[in-house]
Amino acid sequence: MNAVRIPRFGDSSVLELVQVPERDPGPGEVMVAVRFAGINPGEIPIREGRFGGEPPFGQGSDFAGDVVGVGAGVTAWHVGDEVIGMSDERSAQADYVTIAADRLVAKPDALHWDVAGSLYVVGTTAVAAVDAVAPRTGETVVVAGAAGGVGVLAAQLAARAGARVIGTASEANHAALRDLGIEPVAYGDGVADRIRELAPGGVDAFIDTYGSGNVDLAFDLGVDAARIETIIDFAAGSRGVKTIGMSAVADPAAAVALVADLLTRGGVTLPIKARYPIDAVATAYDALAERQGLGKIVLQVGSGA
Repeated sequence: MNAVRIPRFGDSSVLELVQVPERDPGPGEVMVAVRFAGINPGEIPIREGRFGGEPPFGQGSDFAGDVVGVGAGVTAWHVGDEVIGMSDERSAQADYVTIAADRLVAKPDALHWDVAGSLYVVGTTAVAAVDAVAPRTGETVVVAGAAGGVGVLAAQLAARAGARVIGTASEANHAALRDLGIEPVAYGDGVADRIRELAPGGVDAFIDTYGSGNVDLAFDLGVDAARIETIIDFAAGSRGVKTIGMSAVADPAAAVALVADLLTRGGVTLPIKARYPIDAVATAYDALAERQGLGKIVLQVGSGA
């Protein structure tokens, strides 16, 4: 089968699409033919070697596709089931993924394949980030990086909890954020003053999905450390800030199913910024590294719309 591999650490040019053996499902496992696979910013430093490890290894965590094989003892899934999945082995960017059965969630019929394929990581991370600051009705929440994959979901989930949501983003994304019920603010010099102008009564909670000094911005706005959450600036944990990620979600499958249901019923939107064929994986990661535009970038592996 075709699979993306990282033979050595480096920039996007090291990514290769190579032929590797398929792996039949063992006991408790399921084999899925992948239609779409997501890409995430956290995969870039892994490829660059900042988290250690020893290449070669695969790449990609979230995906969506069709069950084509089940191992002994698996009763929850059957051949032909449409699923959303998460590979703990970074093997999602491939024709087939073989993983533990409990890492799969049923794909709602109405959910587009490209959205489903890029949902698991951002969905669970957004749920974790919003739960960390526990927004309440009438509160004001700032989401830094509100146009990104996690940010756009977290902002909408906070709004569903009854909060007023202000999102920092480039001006090119402001109109789209307004359509989602998020009040946009341009980031950069003067952002604190622009937020204070919108929220003269103060900010109750702050979710940082972008880094680049946003925790400092939250403190500047007077937000209590216990109501500041960052998914990227982990050093800020020493300042009492929460650094809760998807690993803190007690039931990831339930969190993904919740977000998938909201997406299907129209309560939440996950925009797809761009779709690339899997053989253009390096170009896709170059686009991701620019951190521009609203929503997710996704790789098309098999058929699907």
